[in-house]
Amino acid sequence: MVLGWRRRKGCNNNRRKGGKSITELVIPNHFRCPISLDLMKDPVTLSTGITYDRESVERWFDEGNITCPVTNQVVRNFDMIPNHSLRIMIQDWCVENRQHGVERIPTPRIPISPNEVAELLMQVKASARGLDQYGCLKLVQKLKRWGGESERNKRCIVDNGAPVALASSFDAFANDSVERNVVVLEEILSALNWMFPLQLEAHKSLGSLASLRCMVWFLKHQDLSGKEKSIVALKELLSFGDVQHVEALSQIEGVNVLLEFINKRISPTITKASLRVVWYLVSSSSKSSEKMRLAFVELGLVSSLLDILIDSDKSLCEKAAAILDSLCSSEEGRNKACGNDLTIPLLVKKILRVSPLTTDYSVSAIWKLCKFGEKDEGRTLVEALQVGAFQKLLLVLQVGCGDETKEKATELLKFLNPYRAELECIDSDYKNVKRSF
Repeated sequence: MVLGWRRRKGCNNNRRKGGKSITELVIPNHFRCPISLDLMKDPVTLSTGITYDRESVERWFDEGNITCPVTNQVVRNFDMIPNHSLRIMIQDWCVENRQHGVERIPTPRIPISPNEVAELLMQVKASARGLDQYGCLKLVQKLKRWGGESERNKRCIVDNGAPVALASSFDAFANDSVERNVVVLEEILSALNWMFPLQLEAHKSLGSLASLRCMVWFLKHQDLSGKEKSIVALKELLSFGDVQHVEALSQIEGVNVLLEFINKRISPTITKASLRVVWYLVSSSSKSSEKMRLAFVELGLVSSLLDILIDSDKSLCEKAAAILDSLCSSEEGRNKACGNDLTIPLLVKKILRVSPLTTDYSVSAIWKLCKFGEKDEGRTLVEALQVGAFQKLLLVLQVGCGDETKEKATELLKFLNPYRAELECIDSDYKNVKRSF
């Protein structure tokens, strides 16, 4: 196998198919990593005397290997010594072959060590204890620069306790004053955004009442970048499943800003994360979930979700259907949903059209509206029949679904069946529908 760059020429020598000539530029074997067989960008030598590209050999060891790939010797010392002489030779070779399209390999930065990370984090904690926002700001910015240099640096930073140190620092500055420390707080939150998921101890600090208030303040007062960092942090925090975080967040004024994000859709990241946060708030097992469902229903969330279901991508439809299903667990949510002419037609339409998850949530929402909607005197069932729900539910059972959805679909068919003799269902194109998943 020949490895290297290829250069096209306009001459007639070595012509191939299509009348184009190709000249091979072969990479010298000693410039290639024995693992990846690619040109080495950061050659390092192991204790066995064999040189590899740093990224390739680190990946080799990260996968659990403890031997030298070439010699198969057990590596007792995992130190990687930069091979500067070979790296300079590779860079000179790249410069000599620039006319062949070869780009010069940049000089790699020296990776950070665990000791460097530990020392810097000690300074971060000390700055936070003393509420020295400017000192802490410089340290966090340095940490971000390190992380931006390589994925290896990011792993080293995370593995040596950065999430815990940054989360506790965020809590300290948020407890002092959000307005006075807004710059360092946003910088800390920006650094934490690429460290998710966090450890339990970091979750406790980031989930404190002061930290949550700070993030809600960011949602209301910061620019687009600050809003994105905050909503992503809230989403990751609530995904941990701690009901105490849900309880605390539900007590903070201004959470209704999430509905504004859902309606305005100022950025895909904010919209999706906002939907996820709302779902955690209205569907958790905490005591405040019922309160949050009622609050969001009164704010008009049902109509907002139906707008999303009209014409949105798979991810948004799944999240909107999940929240609507949760809202239908309350009487207020069912009343608001039944009062909207779009609810049943949209839910029926989304069955088998978007994804299995959307189908599950749509069937569940229709089931709740039909089973617990005693006050509508069967109007919901009649409407569902008129838009083809009976045929759709039969298809759901035929193509297969989960046990819970199967039970609800079967019960819905029993609810609908008595009304079929009196109603002639709309002729739909569901007979020839193809599964979209």
